[in-house]
Amino acid sequence: MKNKVFQDLIKEVHELGICQQCGGCVSFCNSIENEVIGFKDLNSPPEYINKEKCLECSICYFICPQTHVLDEDLNETFNFSDFSLMPLGFVDNIYSCQSMDKEFLKYGTDGGVVNTIINYLIEKKIINGAIVAKTKSPFSREATIAKTKQDLINASGTKLDISPQLDTVQKFHTYISSLPKLRHYKFNKLAFVGTPCQIYTIRCMQSLGIIPSENIEVCLGLFCYENFFFDRTKLTQFEKQFKIKFKNIQRINIKENLIIELKNHKAPQKKIHVPFESLTDYMRPACGVCKDFTNIYADISFGGLGSEDKFTTVITRTKKGKDIVDRAIKTGIIKCLRMDNTVKNKMKEKITQYSQSKITRTEQNMINKLKSWKTTSAILTNDET
Repeated sequence: MKNKVFQDLIKEVHELGICQQCGGCVSFCNSIENEVIGFKDLNSPPEYINKEKCLECSICYFICPQTHVLDEDLNETFNFSDFSLMPLGFVDNIYSCQSMDKEFLKYGTDGGVVNTIINYLIEKKIINGAIVAKTKSPFSREATIAKTKQDLINASGTKLDISPQLDTVQKFHTYISSLPKLRHYKFNKLAFVGTPCQIYTIRCMQSLGIIPSENIEVCLGLFCYENFFFDRTKLTQFEKQFKIKFKNIQRINIKENLIIELKNHKAPQKKIHVPFESLTDYMRPACGVCKDFTNIYADISFGGLGSEDKFTTVITRTKKGKDIVDRAIKTGIIKCLRMDNTVKNKMKEKITQYSQSKITRTEQNMINKLKSWKTTSAILTNDET
């Protein structure tokens, strides 16, 4: 049987409209001097840059989060065997935590825990830096490297002013392709903060022992129900539908729904809660076919769902993740609410509900995409004949 190569990804993933644009294929395949696969447009799937230099090694196909070739191996490594029966993945423990650092708490999305842990790992020289998402505006981010506490605060993104960008930037999106950033840093050890599809790709790369995954010391995964994409038309539609102006948005957060915090408003008008079902028109198409809500392959998963305001839900999954959180609690850089098993089980039930909802959405969307793809293929075939 012929090896699956990048051309097969184009046929089976890109043409189906389910490429996550995680950048895994771009990250491993290219050196800085020699690009084989690359992003010609950051809002579109990667493409061949130098097709004649492709070695047809099949690795890009193996590590793609939409082919699921290595699911069985990863599930065994991460202590669960049937994702459909365990939508939360393996849970060592679950916490509701808050940073004890006033700056991280002030600028953090929830409880400031992710940045607090990264800063601790940098200070203890466990890592040399972290690849994180820097917020440029409420619906626009970019990958950046954080090596200091100030870098982490600068990336937090609560001090937002997008009005100068509105005249020049035609597209906004909350999803970033962080993995290609790995090629530009020669650190021995990095933390990586990412979405489920990005962490999945890293784990596939680590399973196969391919570069540059050896640089990743710890995977910090974010809960992810969906990411958003806006062009100028969608931006206007969004402002009209929800009666708000982009320039008035202070920050966004996701818990049970999308929470938009407005500048210069007082409660209750300061925060607007938008249900996910009202955001379908603004969701990245690839997010509609992703089953993983809680980032099941991370060392530690983080999110707002299940915790009260200014607290972060934290799920430890691996021994490495457990040790890091234990040390963070012991040293007093984060505090955790006291919760008995009843409270923890209620948190798990709530998170499971959203996880199952994402799985159900994926299954239905895949049925629809396959029907549409088959219809289009049939039309093209008839036209050719």
